[in-house]
Amino acid sequence: MKNRIQLIFFLLGSILVGCVSEEKVSQPNILFCIADDWGWPHAGVYGDEVVKTPTFDQLAREGILFDHAFVSSPSCTPSRGALLTGQHFWRLGEGANLWSTLSDTFPVYPLRLEKAGYFIGSWRKTWGPGDLAAGGYDQVRPAGPKYTEGFKSFLAQKPEDSPFCFWLGASDPHRGYEKGSGAQAGIDPEVLKVPEFYPDVDVIRNDIADYYFEVQRFDADVAAAIHLLDSLGELDNTIIVVTGDHGMPFPRCKGNIYDMGVRVPLVIRWGNLTDPGTRVADFVSLTDLAPTFLDLAGLTIPPQMTGHSLAPYLQANHKSAGSSQRKYAVFGRERHTPAQEAPSLDGYPSRGIRTDDFLYIKNFFPERWPAGAPEGATHPIGFFADCDDGPTKAFITQYAEHPDYSSYYDLCFGKRPAEELYDIRQDPYQLNNLAGNQNYISIQDSLSDQLITVLHATGDPRVKINTIDFDTLPYRAPYNLNSEK
Repeated sequence: MKNRIQLIFFLLGSILVGCVSEEKVSQPNILFCIADDWGWPHAGVYGDEVVKTPTFDQLAREGILFDHAFVSSPSCTPSRGALLTGQHFWRLGEGANLWSTLSDTFPVYPLRLEKAGYFIGSWRKTWGPGDLAAGGYDQVRPAGPKYTEGFKSFLAQKPEDSPFCFWLGASDPHRGYEKGSGAQAGIDPEVLKVPEFYPDVDVIRNDIADYYFEVQRFDADVAAAIHLLDSLGELDNTIIVVTGDHGMPFPRCKGNIYDMGVRVPLVIRWGNLTDPGTRVADFVSLTDLAPTFLDLAGLTIPPQMTGHSLAPYLQANHKSAGSSQRKYAVFGRERHTPAQEAPSLDGYPSRGIRTDDFLYIKNFFPERWPAGAPEGATHPIGFFADCDDGPTKAFITQYAEHPDYSSYYDLCFGKRPAEELYDIRQDPYQLNNLAGNQNYISIQDSLSDQLITVLHATGDPRVKINTIDFDTLPYRAPYNLNSEK
């Protein structure tokens, strides 16, 4: 009898150990690759015939490509904070601004995975720029420890029985660029497509070619990581996500909530996909990634997260994965830099909602400068400080009064009305503002109501009384805002 009882307990223990082991094996690895200032539609699979992104394109053939992926904010710090926390940037307090902090009270997906047994780490740019210590982070980093020697070093230190979560960051294609690097790499400036809000001139074509060169360099970094996974036999058990944190660092793109500021490339590859090669037209947000990673790892999604798991797209036919929450995207911005007239530290708060047919934008303070003041700005950069310096910015500002180019100057740097409405199908570059047009007033009002409803539901301080004022929060950049320019 005693031997029989011992046998029963032995068999039961074996079953339990087997279940635990099986659960660990079934937890997928996660490789998250994010470029710095890489926006839509600059990848071959999105129809750009000049930039070469063979790795991204191959992942799209083997995985799922998202045609309507949007960041929460077109500024590095709030965009990355929203991604890590799975919450819209306006819920992050000081983290809604550039050069801020991120409170350690917000759950972040890498640290949640680490508590569940994942080995986590990062390389190069993760959250930021800003001061993590001010938010309560000491030795811990929200994306995991940094491995200065990269992904290979990280994998070499990973415990054999642990799944991993790795953040592969990049500084590409952030400015500055080596002038002529694009042309030297074989990118022909003469055949690339110039956005319609820029003049079609050689200096701008070459500036875009230099940006393309760095996009291609990021694509090569991803290729090296995938090759390493394949060589270790870990490729098909790894969820690979590739995206950018917002649009390219050019006028009317980065820092703006038009499509070329907030719309980004996004692909997900996983060996367990039921329908590889799928293109998803539904609207998704990068805030959806944190709950997706937790969901696929079998963990509970914290109730604070406003994003929604994308797991249904990966685990079933994508046509059954849509919902009413996937028919639009919302986003916005607060202070990018203190770019208004000195001594103001105000930002340019705005919110937007994008559907298949329309983009609606609400600018809360239209009297302010959307890209910063033309002169007398608080920021050491000086004029139009919310727009990165570069040849395109220099050309448009230099020819601001030229009859052939003044309209481009107004589009990129001029003040904007309180409301903007664009017909996406007729006006893909969002140049013709229809707000106030009587033929569109019902659409304008409907989208405004829908946007405000979402902002209220997600606790946006811009529409809730007696909550945080983003303009008053500190700017934690390591230089003196009152210094000589």
